[in-house]
Amino acid sequence: MGFVPLLLLLFFLSTLVIPSMAQPSRVKIGALFTYNSTIGRSAKAAIEMAMADVNADPRVLNGSHLDVIMQDTNCSGFLGTIEALQLMENEVVAILGPQSSEIAHIIANVANELNVPLLSFAATDPTLSSLQYRPFFLRTTQSDQFQMSAVADIVSYFGWREVVSIFTDNDYGRGGTVSLGDALNGKRMKISYKAAIPPGANQDRISDALVQVNLMESRVYVVHVNPDSGLEIFRAAKNLGMMGNGYVWIVTDWLASVLDSYLQPGSEIMDLIQGVLVLRQHVSDSNLKRSFVSRWNKVNAGIGLNTYGLYAYDSVWLTAYAIDRFLREGDIIAFSSDSKLNNTTGSAINFSSLKLFDRGEKMLKQILNSKFMGVTGDVQFGQDQNLIHPAYEILNIAGTGLRQIGFWSNHSGLSTAVPEKVYNKTLNSSNANHQLYSVIWPGQITDTPRGWVFPNNGKILRIGVPYRASYKEFLTKDNSPDGVQGYCIDVFKAAVNLLPYPVPYKFTLFGDGKENPNYNELVQNVANNVFSAAVGDITITTNRTRIVDFTQPYTESGLVIVAPVKERDSNAWAFLKPFTVEMWGIMGLFFLFVGAVVWILEHRSNTEFRGPPRQQLITICWFSFSTMFFAHRENTVSTLGRFVLLVWLFVVLILTQSYTASLTSMLTVQQLSTGIQGLDSLRSSSDPIGYQVGSFAKNYLIEELDIPESRLVQLDMPEDYARMLDLGPKKGGVAAVVDELPYIESFLSNNCKFQIVGPEFTKSGWGFAFPRDSPLAMDLSTAILTLSENGDLQRIHDKWLTRTSCDTQGETEIDSNRLSIGSFSGLFLICGVACIIALLIFALRILCQYSKYSSQVVEENVELPVMERSIRRPTRLTSIKDLLSFVDKREEEIKSVMKRKSSEKDKSHRTDLCSEGGSVSPT
Repeated sequence: MGFVPLLLLLFFLSTLVIPSMAQPSRVKIGALFTYNSTIGRSAKAAIEMAMADVNADPRVLNGSHLDVIMQDTNCSGFLGTIEALQLMENEVVAILGPQSSEIAHIIANVANELNVPLLSFAATDPTLSSLQYRPFFLRTTQSDQFQMSAVADIVSYFGWREVVSIFTDNDYGRGGTVSLGDALNGKRMKISYKAAIPPGANQDRISDALVQVNLMESRVYVVHVNPDSGLEIFRAAKNLGMMGNGYVWIVTDWLASVLDSYLQPGSEIMDLIQGVLVLRQHVSDSNLKRSFVSRWNKVNAGIGLNTYGLYAYDSVWLTAYAIDRFLREGDIIAFSSDSKLNNTTGSAINFSSLKLFDRGEKMLKQILNSKFMGVTGDVQFGQDQNLIHPAYEILNIAGTGLRQIGFWSNHSGLSTAVPEKVYNKTLNSSNANHQLYSVIWPGQITDTPRGWVFPNNGKILRIGVPYRASYKEFLTKDNSPDGVQGYCIDVFKAAVNLLPYPVPYKFTLFGDGKENPNYNELVQNVANNVFSAAVGDITITTNRTRIVDFTQPYTESGLVIVAPVKERDSNAWAFLKPFTVEMWGIMGLFFLFVGAVVWILEHRSNTEFRGPPRQQLITICWFSFSTMFFAHRENTVSTLGRFVLLVWLFVVLILTQSYTASLTSMLTVQQLSTGIQGLDSLRSSSDPIGYQVGSFAKNYLIEELDIPESRLVQLDMPEDYARMLDLGPKKGGVAAVVDELPYIESFLSNNCKFQIVGPEFTKSGWGFAFPRDSPLAMDLSTAILTLSENGDLQRIHDKWLTRTSCDTQGETEIDSNRLSIGSFSGLFLICGVACIIALLIFALRILCQYSKYSSQVVEENVELPVMERSIRRPTRLTSIKDLLSFVDKREEEIKSVMKRKSSEKDKSHRTDLCSEGGSVSPT
C-alpha cells in the first residue's frame, strides 16, 4: 500500500471517531413524579430551578445543555411504570424518581437491566435498599429505616412498650411498618396492632379503621401514610374523640411535608393536630440553603418548599456533576440494543425500542463517588448506597406553630444539640443519654401519658389459677362468684382495685385438683396466650422470666430444708435455767425484803409476828418464801400489811407463771434427729430427699445442686411430709424435705416435731405472670408496692397465713430466752414503791403515837409531890433505845395505857371542879 492511500484511510477514520468523542450538545435525564401532589409540586419547581442553574453555570457540563424530561405519573402505579419505560426510550442517562415506592419496585429492575441509574428523591421504602434493587437504584433522600429507628427511640425514651401502627396499605406503608417493627423489637417493644388503610380510602373507611384502633389497649399511634390524604386521619380521629388526654400521636415526615407546603397552615388544619409529635428530615442550615430559600420565595410564589423539594434540587446537581466527570474522563454517551429484549416475540409492545446504556456502570460509579455541598448539606453516599449522616428534627405541634423539641441522628440518638455539632464526637447513643425538651401532648397536658388503657373491646382477661391439692390457704376452689379464694387471690384483687381503670377478668382453674399442677406449664400457657395472665403462688425464676413478665413480688420465698427433731436431754439443774443468776438473786432479796416489811407492819398488832428474836427471824423467812406457793399461814391484820401483801402476791403470781412457761419450753426444746444440718450436709449425704409435686424445687436440686434424681421423692400433701420424715431414710422415708419457705412455715405451724435447718439457699418471691411487655404487669407492680406501704399486704397475710407456730428453737437459743431482770423490772419497782409507802405511813403513825404518849407521861410527873418525883424514875423517852422499846410494845398495850391515863386525867379534873364550887358541910 502506498503512502497516499494510507493518509486517505487515516483521514477517513478520523472523520468517524472524532465526532463521536466530541462534547454532546444536549444531555438528557428523566424525572418521574406526580405533579399535583404535596411532594410533586415542590419537586417540579425545584427541578426546574436546578436545571436552569446547571445550564447557567459554565463550570458544569462544559457547554452541554442539560435537558430534564419530566413525566407525570398521576398517582398511578401502572401509568408511572409505562412512563418510566417511555423515558428510557428517550435514551436518558439517568432518571430522577420515581416518587412512589410502588413504582420504584418495578422500575428498579428495568434500570438494572438497561444500566440506567435511578435516583429517587422521594421513595423512602426501606425494602428498596435490598440487594435485589441494586446497584442502579439509588436513594437521594433518607430511608425510612432511619426514620423508624428515630420513632423507636422516641417510644423508648418516654417509657412506652407498645404502639399501634396506622399506615397506608401499599409498599411505602408496609415497608415502613416492617422497619418500625424491627426497630421496636430491638428495644424489647412491639407493634400491638396494625391498622392498614387502603390508598384513597374515604372518610367512612378511615373512621371504621380508627374505631378498631381505639378498642386496643395501646394509646401510642404511629402514623405513616401518604401526605395527600394523611390529614383525613386526624379529621376522623378528632370526630371520634381520639385527640384528647391520654392519646399519643407520632407522625412520620409526611406531615411536615404537608405543613411546609403551605405558606401559612390555616387554623382548621392546626386544630386537627394539636399535641402531635412530627418528624422532619433534617437539613443543615447554611448560606447556600438560605440563598436558595430566598430565591424560591421570589420565583415560586404560592408554592411551599418542603425537604423533598430540596432533595430534588440536589439530585439534579448530583446527576449534573456525575455527567460532567463522566464526559471529562473521555467517556461517551452511547446506547445499544439489548439482545434479551430483541428476542421478545408475540407481543405488540415494542420492547426493542428500549436501549441499553453502554457506559451505565461508569456513570453509576461517578454518581456514587460524588461529594459536594448542596442545599441539604453534605451530599455523599456511604457503602450501603445511602446518604451519610441521616438525621431528623423532632417537632411538637402546639398552638399555631411547631416547637422543635430535639433531633435524632444515627450517631447521637435523641439529642437537643444540632447533629452537625456532634458528628465528629464520640458519643454513647444509649437511651440513658437521650434528651428532649418538654412536650405539650394532646389535650394541652405536659405530663407524659401512660400510653395505654385497658382495652375497651369487651375482652375479659382469662386468668389461669393453679388448682392446688395441698396448702389450700394459698389457693383453693370454692363456691364464690370468682370460683377461687385464698391468700394469693386476695392480694391480686386488692392490687386490681388500686388501678385507675377497670379490669374485667375471669379465673380459670389449671389442674385437676388431685395433685398440684406443673407451674412451668402454667407459665408457658401465659407465654402462648392460652391465658391472659397467671395468678397464684408462682415463684419468679430465671427461666420463667425469659418467656413472661412478672409483677413486683408480693411475698418473699426461697428454698429451705426441713428435718425431723427429737427432744433434748435435760440435766439435774434444768429447773434453774428459766431465770438468770441475777434474776434469782434479786428475787431472793425481794422475798426477804417483803417479809421484813410485813413483819414491821404486823409486829405491834399481830401476835403471830411476836415472840423471841429467833422465832421472829424464822417467821420472817418462812412467811416470805411461803408466799411463793401461796401457802403462808400467818394472817395479816393491819391495813398496811395487807396492802403490801396484796401487791407482793401479784408479783409472785407473775413470776411463778413466767417460770412455769419458760421451764416447760426449755424442757421440750428439740434437736435434730438426722445428720442433715444444712445445704452442705444435704448434698454430701446419700439419703432420700422429699419435694412438693409441681414445685420448681425438683429442677433446682437436679440442675443447680447436681443431686441425682434417684434420691428425690415426690410428696403430695403436708401429711406425706410428716409421714415420710417420721419414717426416716432407714424405713423407706426421707431424711429431709426441700420446699419453699411459705409452705414450710404453714407445715411447721401444725407439726412441732420438725424444724428448718440452715438458712434459705435461694432468694426469690411470688409474683403474677403476664405476657411479655404487658403494661398491666407494670401497673400491678406499682399497686403491690402501694399495698406493702399502706400495710394492706400484711393484713391479707395475717388473715390467711398467721398461725400459732411451735417453738422449734435449738439449744443454742435457750440462753437468749432466759428471763432476766429487765423482763420484770416494772413489777419489782411497783412492789418496792408499795413497801416504801407503807413504811413511811407506818413511821408517821408511830411518831404521832409516840408524841402523845410522851406528853402524858411528862404531865403525870409534874403533878406528883416533890419527894415522890425525886423517888420516881423519869419516864420521858429521850433516846433511840426508848423509841425502839416503844415500837416493840404491843399496840393494845399502848392504847390501853393511853386510855387509862386519859380517864384518870378526866377524873382528877372533875374532882378539882367539885372542890372549887362545893358547899360547907354541917357541924
